[in-house]
Amino acid sequence: MSDKVKILQVNSSVMGEASQSGRLATRIIDQLADQGLVDQVVLRDLNNSLPLITQEWVVANNSPEEDRTAAQQEVLALSDQLIAEIEEADILVIGVALYNFAVSASLKAWIDLICRARKTFVYSEDGPKGLLKGKKAIVTFASGGTPFGSDIDFASDFLRHILGFIGIDDVEFVAADQHFMAENALENADRSADDLVARISASEKAA
Repeated sequence: MSDKVKILQVNSSVMGEASQSGRLATRIIDQLADQGLVDQVVLRDLNNSLPLITQEWVVANNSPEEDRTAAQQEVLALSDQLIAEIEEADILVIGVALYNFAVSASLKAWIDLICRARKTFVYSEDGPKGLLKGKKAIVTFASGGTPFGSDIDFASDFLRHILGFIGIDDVEFVAADQHFMAENALENADRSADDLVARISASEKAA
């Protein structure tokens, strides 16, 4: 990464400004900006309704790029835009609220739109290889009652796998888990966020 980074903030909680995952994401980004490490922040709020993939989308995506019709290009236009946002970012900060032990429908829709063969990953003799290398992802994870990393958390391992699948292997989590139950959950999450910012800042200054 350069001295100043471009950040893509992805919010997936339906709670908007009341979201703990979004609050943590903003806390991290604001602190990085206060230290002069941020060049640009692009916000992608997934609650502004992403479409589900369709048969037309799959056919268009599987067609050679040079053979796609204007209609097929239009079908893939939003997916292209979402992928471009990732390509232009140095750091992804993804706010993840747990819904029924997994990611939200809006986040799953975003994942389906950005995971594209020959665009964000390729199949090789050694298996699939991600194409979005050299990026860092920070996942701010919030749950009311589900422990982070537990057997009933079906979101965190999934996200780590998906991000690695498209080439983003540097993934860190900041968890405000069980915050409906644990008295100090939010305070502990804030400290984890602050510690992460301190480590990123020290790494950038040492580079």
